[in-house]
Amino acid sequence: MAKRGNRVCVIGAGPGGLASAMLLAKAGAEVTVIDRLSRPGGRCSALEQSGFRFDHGPTFFLYPRVLDEIFRSVGCDLRTECPMTRLDPQYRLEFGAGGRIDATPDIPRMKQQIAAINAGDAEAFEGFLNENRRKLELFRPILESPFNSLLDLVRPAVLKALPMVRPWRSVAGDLLSHFSDPRLITAFSFQSKYLGMSPFQCPSLFTILAFLEYEYGVWHPTGGCAAVSEKMAQLAARLGAEVRLSEEVTKLEFEGRKVVGLETTAGRNERFDAFVINADFAAAMGHLVPNALRRRWSDQRLARSRYSCSTWMMYLGMEGSFPELPHHTIYISKDYERNLREIDTEQVLPSDPSFYVQNACITDNTLAPAGHSTLYVLVPVPHQSPQVNWQRDSADFRRRVLQQLQRVGLQDLERRIVFERVLTPDDWQHGFRIYRGATFNLAHNLGQMLTRRPHNRFEDLEQVYLAGGGTHPGSGLPVIYESARISCRMLCAELGLSFPEPDAPVSGVDLLPLSSKQVA
Repeated sequence: MAKRGNRVCVIGAGPGGLASAMLLAKAGAEVTVIDRLSRPGGRCSALEQSGFRFDHGPTFFLYPRVLDEIFRSVGCDLRTECPMTRLDPQYRLEFGAGGRIDATPDIPRMKQQIAAINAGDAEAFEGFLNENRRKLELFRPILESPFNSLLDLVRPAVLKALPMVRPWRSVAGDLLSHFSDPRLITAFSFQSKYLGMSPFQCPSLFTILAFLEYEYGVWHPTGGCAAVSEKMAQLAARLGAEVRLSEEVTKLEFEGRKVVGLETTAGRNERFDAFVINADFAAAMGHLVPNALRRRWSDQRLARSRYSCSTWMMYLGMEGSFPELPHHTIYISKDYERNLREIDTEQVLPSDPSFYVQNACITDNTLAPAGHSTLYVLVPVPHQSPQVNWQRDSADFRRRVLQQLQRVGLQDLERRIVFERVLTPDDWQHGFRIYRGATFNLAHNLGQMLTRRPHNRFEDLEQVYLAGGGTHPGSGLPVIYESARISCRMLCAELGLSFPEPDAPVSGVDLLPLSSKQVA
């Protein structure tokens, strides 16, 4: 039984909220999770229709170490609860400028792939891995700790990592020290789009994103990434948390700056001792917290903050299969810099869109009826912008995207479509309550990282913690899980609870880094 005075409400059943619920319930808190959607997972929930199943959002499951540790903290095994397949090739890169890479974690094979693009760059791959292995080693303590004051910036771990920060360099600029061919720089920098940023603007720290793929693998959980969210909701309930879906928090109740209770669409008026907000940060602030109570994150500051790009999505249930198409394929526009400039600076629809398409049924036959398959298509586009009117522009953009898909061999798709759903930035904003439809949250420029990002123990209110992409360490599933762990560790200390730590080493060699099995 939870101790009196340890009632915690988690607002939002996204990945960060679900991880928080698991950890807090295991620690002995009385946990209630409330989410307005009918399925757990938020952006990481499932879309199911006519026998087809899609992930709404993330489809790459990366760096399983963090979630593995969270599962072990509550007495579970990630691979047992969420079976998953390590992909090889991890994905295919098709370059509009010519050439192809089937990215593989096998180092000799990957060097052959690089040599086919530029023979002189092949030997640089191992140097890239070695440098980023060291960078991750130095930055892990930073990514796993809160940054609640300026004093945190002068901790020994931060000072030790400073020589590798190179704040004057972007991800793409940093890669110039390894690779000469622009296509290879793109191959190891496009991952900054996981943060919704251009590699020409994203801080050089984030070269570790590509490294993580090769070191820890790209995984496909059976049933998609949404299946992980669904399992986490089940485990939270098994641990004693109450998970309430299809119920929206409409109002927070305050005593000064202390949040003490809430009201919901179900007519409930409840009091809690602490809160974890996992809803989209900017949207939740505007919806739930009066501007007068927000000293730092006022409406004015939120309006002038920088946000990630958005995504235009197409979920297709298809007749037949696509055996020649890998699980993940990424097409890089011929003029990639122009493509990014159109999205991030000009905020117009890209003229030659880069795109990503997932052919998940080549790995997982649970996602479609027999004789059918799914295609998930994602196109980076501006977040909501005066230059784009989706009610006017979506149909034409759909035609443009279907034409682009021919570049990866997907011909004559229209006649094979038996189910289709499209999501635009408008849908992300209104259907998922995402501020400006910016699907990757606040941008990760240096002015919005560490202490400059909303703090895990939220600085504007009392008894409120944050979990998700809008707080430290940032966006992307592994660091969202880490944000929950950081926040819950502090919250447990405040409530006098013992935070649950992992009870054993990683249990399966497939979750270990490649370097533990093969020396680069």
